[in-house]
Amino acid sequence: MDEHEAQNGQGAANPQGEQPNNQTMESLLASESLSVELPQVGEIRKGMIASIGSNQILISIGAKSEGVVAGRELEQLTAEERAELKVGQEVNVFVLNPEDQNGNVVLSFKRAQEEMSWENVEKMITEETVMDTKIIGFNKGGLIVAVGNLRGFVPSSQISAGRRAQSSGDTPEQRWQKMVGQPISVRIIEVDRERRRLILTERATNNESRASMKDRVIGELEEGKIYTGRVTSLAEFGAFVNINGADGLVHLSELSWDRLTHPKEILEVGQEVKVKVINIDREKKRIGLSMRALQDDPWKNRVEKFSVGQLVEGVITRLTKFGAFARLEGDIEGLIHISELSENRVEHPKEVLKEGETKTLRVIRIDGEQHRVGLSLRKVDSAAFADKDFKMLTQEFGEQGEETQPDEESSSTEEPKSE
Repeated sequence: MDEHEAQNGQGAANPQGEQPNNQTMESLLASESLSVELPQVGEIRKGMIASIGSNQILISIGAKSEGVVAGRELEQLTAEERAELKVGQEVNVFVLNPEDQNGNVVLSFKRAQEEMSWENVEKMITEETVMDTKIIGFNKGGLIVAVGNLRGFVPSSQISAGRRAQSSGDTPEQRWQKMVGQPISVRIIEVDRERRRLILTERATNNESRASMKDRVIGELEEGKIYTGRVTSLAEFGAFVNINGADGLVHLSELSWDRLTHPKEILEVGQEVKVKVINIDREKKRIGLSMRALQDDPWKNRVEKFSVGQLVEGVITRLTKFGAFARLEGDIEGLIHISELSENRVEHPKEVLKEGETKTLRVIRIDGEQHRVGLSLRKVDSAAFADKDFKMLTQEFGEQGEETQPDEESSSTEEPKSE
């Protein structure tokens, strides 16, 4: 009975039937802090406006403390932009500093808008998007137009013939001033985020005619054939080249056998180039082009001196869990797979080799398409290559003999001295 009353007593203490909570306040706070992703410099976050003051705006971004927009950043907002902000409104913000001297997360509206605008134009150039905007200024080289929160430049060479016909005068003011405020349709042809460079071209035809033209060209193009085109735009990932009215992409890796970081290193908009069609995706209306395919492969020229079965000297450059890399003559690098290190089982190449040491190796494979040379350490003394080694050795001595032959002939024809 006492036990029953004790059970009833516990039930009275917890009338809702809930299990007792043994978590402490410290553990709750700790678990909460683990679930919070702390802001990082350069990150763009969605937040909600918590309060708007004359000197600062507080934004809740999910961190342990609210972020703040204040000082110079606040001064850059126009009266119209500040009037549009409301408490409870969701906004995008850029993290300038995750924690200043006062422990605040410092945020920026402008930088968030700018970064998102650059991401947007990088997407637009790949999709060849035509946008309607307006002319907001000019300089001696052409027109300045608004592209979201960015300013784009339309060089005079990229302005339509009809608009150029309206321009007259000797100064930029005389030629372009009257066009400020006018609508204009443009397409992005170059994006260089690092240099904050955004180049545009005025649309010469409408979307329908551009689409129909591309359909026609894609139907006429043949994979493997070489065409002459003109560079229409540049981006970090490659260059667009117009062939017979349709743009194809030469990816950065297909521009040259040399390593490039940006197409601007070898190309400029308007340049005429020869390209090879390497891929046509008629469903997605994409044309893959290559300039590299029309150039001699320097790797193949450098690897010509090697042959399968040949013994070579190699400097061990890297050790990995699957094998070791060795640099041969002429900066050709080959791979010694872990299975080719020894007749015995090897768990890691460091058991057999050291970086920087020179080893005699056997060439066992040359893949010209993939630019790969396979090497072997365990087959250096292989009986399977005994005949080849002997021929190489006799050939080497034969060449040395040819070099000394003229001296031997001259000594044999020398007249004997009279006694």
